[in-house]
Order: sequence, then C-alpha cells, then structure tokens
Amino acid sequence: MKILDGGFGRELARRGAPFRQPEWSALALTEAPDIVKQVHLDFIEAGAEVITTNNYAVVPFHIGEQRFENEVTSLVNVAVTQAKKAVEESGKDVRIAGCLPPLFGSYRADLFKEAEAKTLATPIIETLSPHVDFWLAETQSCLKEVETVHALLPKDGRDFWVSFTLQDEIQLEQPLLRSGESLEQVAELIQRLGANAILFNCCQPEVVLQAIIQIKKLLPETVQIGAYANAFPPQKSEATANDGLDEIRADLNPELYLSFAQQWQAAGATLIGGCCGIGPEHIAELSQFFKQ
Repeated sequence: MKILDGGFGRELARRGAPFRQPEWSALALTEAPDIVKQVHLDFIEAGAEVITTNNYAVVPFHIGEQRFENEVTSLVNVAVTQAKKAVEESGKDVRIAGCLPPLFGSYRADLFKEAEAKTLATPIIETLSPHVDFWLAETQSCLKEVETVHALLPKDGRDFWVSFTLQDEIQLEQPLLRSGESLEQVAELIQRLGANAILFNCCQPEVVLQAIIQIKKLLPETVQIGAYANAFPPQKSEATANDGLDEIRADLNPELYLSFAQQWQAAGATLIGGCCGIGPEHIAELSQFFKQ
C-alpha cells in the first residue's frame, strides 16, 4: 500500500492562508508560500509517501486568462519549489507527483476545448518537468483531455498516473465519469496510453468502491489502482469547482474515512489518499492502519 497526501485547498484555508473563489489554492503561492510548504510537510509527517504539487488552480478557469499568460511559469515554479523544500526538510523518501489539473474547470467535461489544451498544458508541463518524479493527471472528467495532455509529456519513462472524478449519484447502476463515459472506455484508454496507475478522486467515498471493483476486472495486474475521495456532499452534474466553497461533511471523520479505505484495499486498491476536506489527521489514520 502506498499512502498519498490529502486535500490541499481546505488545509490552506484552515491554517489562515488566503483562500477564496475563484483563485482557490493558487492564492497561497504568491501570498503564503511557506504555508504551502508546511501543508506538504504535515502530510508527510502524517505518513504520506507521495505529495502532489499545489498548482491545481494555476489555470485560466481559476486565475483568469491574463494572469495565466503572465504568471503561469512563476506560479507553477513556486508550487514545485515548496514541494521539494518539504521533502528535503522531512528527510524522508517521498515522491513528488507533478499535478496535471483539469485545464478548463473541475467536473466540466463540456468545457474542454481540444484546440486550446496544448497552449495551457505546455507551460505547466515544462515548468514541472525538471523537478517531479512522475505525472498525475487528476480530477479528470473526460477521456479526450487525458489523451491530449499525455501526448505533450516528455517521453522519458516517468510514470503516468490518471485519476478520474465520478458522478456522485450513488444509485447509478454503473460508475460513470462526469462526462458520462464508461469505465470500459476508461480501461481501453489506460491500456492504450500505457498508464501505470488509475485512480478515482474528488467524488464521494461511497461511489468509489464500485468503480474499483469494476476497473480491476478490466485491467491487467500491472496497472495500479487507487482512490482519494473528497469530503463534499454529492455534487450536481452542473457543478463546477468554483461555484463557491462547498460545505465539508461533518460525518467523514478519520475513522469513517479509514473504513472506506479498507473496502477499497480489499477490492484491489494499492494507492490511497484524500482529496478536498481530507486532512493530515485522515492520512495519519490511513498510515497507522496500513503501515502497522
């Protein structure tokens, strides 16, 4: 079992870092970079063996087109620098995942524009590339964006992980991406791209188990499976990640989150962490159980 880190934005806000919509976690890169480093450190101390760079919100959807054009390189550089400092200060063997965020907004496959994707993804990739251990395309809502971004990555043998967000309707007969695409389509893409891992994130923990069970049947054993759910209430199909600050579920304490994670592991997951609202205390609970 490999333990991942948890949700970054809400953890920044909890520590008093500037945090508001639409900039989300990008604000702290310029106004509180030391807090960014400290959040990384606290996840590492809690047991995280993988941390992800905090450049998720460094896209026009969150910071605006003009600021993205002018500052994308400097902002992403701050994100990866703080991650590296945290690993160095921890003295631990921790891998850094280079965040490949949704380029046009979380949950909104309908907003994806293939013609513009290369322009947005290229400076993010080029800035991260000298510093990260592997790539993590996270909170992906549709297959086309993953395929488009993967084609831009350097062909140097580094691992490529993909994490998809699922529709939150628990009553669905089969888990579906926010785009409506099926896990059979996901499995075909994962194998065609040669991805090393598939994960499910930024959806309710209740919807993750069935997705793990199904995807395990569709992929070879060489592809790792993982999950890092959020602590939001169910998100409607028209929701985006900057509609406002969603409430955090009061019931999803570390003990309950661990119970979900135990089910994921039993179903075949070997990579487990947390997304929005899942803090170091949750990661510590996971680490204590899975690493004992």
